[in-house]
Amino acid sequence: MKENKTEKSSLKDSPQENGIQTSQYSAISPPASPVAQDEPFSTYFEEKVPIPESVNQVFSFRKLWAFTGPGFLMSIAYLDPGNIESDLQSGAKAGFKLLWVLLGATIIGLLLQRLAARLGVVTGMHLAEVCNRQYPTVPRIILWLMVELAIIGSDMQEVIGCAIALNLLSVGRIPLWAGVLITITDTFVFLFLDKYGLRKLEAFFGFLITVMAISFGYEYVLVKPDQGELLKGMFVPYCEGCGPLQLEQAVGIVGAVIMPHNIYLHSALVKSRDVDRKNKKEVKEANKYFFIESAVALFVSFLINVFVVAVFAQAFYNKTNMEVNAECNATGIPHTDLFPLNNETLEVDIYKGGVVLGCFFGPAALYIWAIGILAAGQSSTMTGTYSGQFVMEGFLNLRWSRFARVLLTRSIAITPTLLVAIFQDVQHLTGMNDFLNVLQSMQLPFALIPILTFTSLTSIMNDFANGLVWKISGSIVILVVCAINMYFVVVYVTSLNSVLLYVLSALLSVAYLCFVGYLAWHCLVALGVSCLDFGSRMPLGLSRHTDIYLLNDMDTDTQVER
Repeated sequence: MKENKTEKSSLKDSPQENGIQTSQYSAISPPASPVAQDEPFSTYFEEKVPIPESVNQVFSFRKLWAFTGPGFLMSIAYLDPGNIESDLQSGAKAGFKLLWVLLGATIIGLLLQRLAARLGVVTGMHLAEVCNRQYPTVPRIILWLMVELAIIGSDMQEVIGCAIALNLLSVGRIPLWAGVLITITDTFVFLFLDKYGLRKLEAFFGFLITVMAISFGYEYVLVKPDQGELLKGMFVPYCEGCGPLQLEQAVGIVGAVIMPHNIYLHSALVKSRDVDRKNKKEVKEANKYFFIESAVALFVSFLINVFVVAVFAQAFYNKTNMEVNAECNATGIPHTDLFPLNNETLEVDIYKGGVVLGCFFGPAALYIWAIGILAAGQSSTMTGTYSGQFVMEGFLNLRWSRFARVLLTRSIAITPTLLVAIFQDVQHLTGMNDFLNVLQSMQLPFALIPILTFTSLTSIMNDFANGLVWKISGSIVILVVCAINMYFVVVYVTSLNSVLLYVLSALLSVAYLCFVGYLAWHCLVALGVSCLDFGSRMPLGLSRHTDIYLLNDMDTDTQVER
């Protein structure tokens, strides 16, 4: 009852027009932090990139350059070791036939990143901060834990990728456990780069993307894929002769491409540009340029992913273990024990992928592949650290130093990875990727549902709220993506062949679906399904005004030092 009174007075203090809450573009602004005022605190937004003036220009390359940066940092999540492994498995198992799935997943990703960028530009707050102000305490904490799980899972994949790359580059001299430890130290070193300025940091990420493009592009030129088959696989949405194996791989592509924590990351990165949110024209212009930049960045990431799929589709599709073993013996490449003497179809991962390339195309192909994987792992590790910091600050109002934040998430991510690296072999280490992909697939609703919810509310987004077309198409896209990923989870769980795990999964599924249902209910109300607007807020008389169903007074919250 006390909460209702507080909420009612909060709504009463906000300007209203005809019963509907209204606000200026400056009304939804992040509160001043007492911590930030009392002591200096270094964040990604310590400096803001100024936007050049342009009079009566529809498009300006100078302005596009000023807005360039956040989209490329966001696109790194589309190039992490988990994605690379999904790409090479897609090529080896289905040839070029699933390239259209990769294209479709990337386009869907662009549409979802558009929503994330718009939220950050219009409100001046990222998704975690908005969730903190809109959801009650218990759902907010659960949401935070789910997003943290996704970040830690992604972090583990990146650590695995870096450790494998170092092992390949050193011809096995650096054991996997040592590679895991090296990944800890080099991440801390790279984090000091942001001391040299925001644009230099973005340029460094651009350099890592360039390294990936050159490395995987070299493999592409070396293998010479069939361009006709490539284009057919990319633009003909059909998979001839495909079975359950290829279907599972297609689902895995969608799960690997669309990452939950990336939505939170992108909504925060766009705050680094100096945009006057009181000026509707500037906000509209920022949305336009951020969308163009994101489209260019994801196009580059798509090309790099295509390079990897095409290399393995051309060279290793339908190859048997015996064929590969014979080739490796002929060329003298070690690790022939990875390929048993049988006629089963070759199964590859990022480790075996490098070895196979070395067997068929020489040692240079192996080392260049490893350099590309190392660049993918390092860049993804660093952006994952930023995601973690934004999520923790937004959900919990905590202001931790970046060092403390990295130490916490890195310790959680590295402990199980290190144990597997010490006591098991590379097969078990790369096998963890399947579990981690499932883990991240399960977290997708906890990013996609909130972003659609808040970008559909005019009380939060003003004139930039989603229109009817975006509401419907966004709902369909999110429903399809979540359904595909749930199928992926079910396939993985049923392959475990354990009654105990089945029972445990069933119990967890009930709690999981209840929480997803709760978020979906809020989302549907925000989308205008007024018949669902019921419950504890009915006495407040808000049931007829679904647009302000979730809106709290954002200006009255202050960050708490903990």
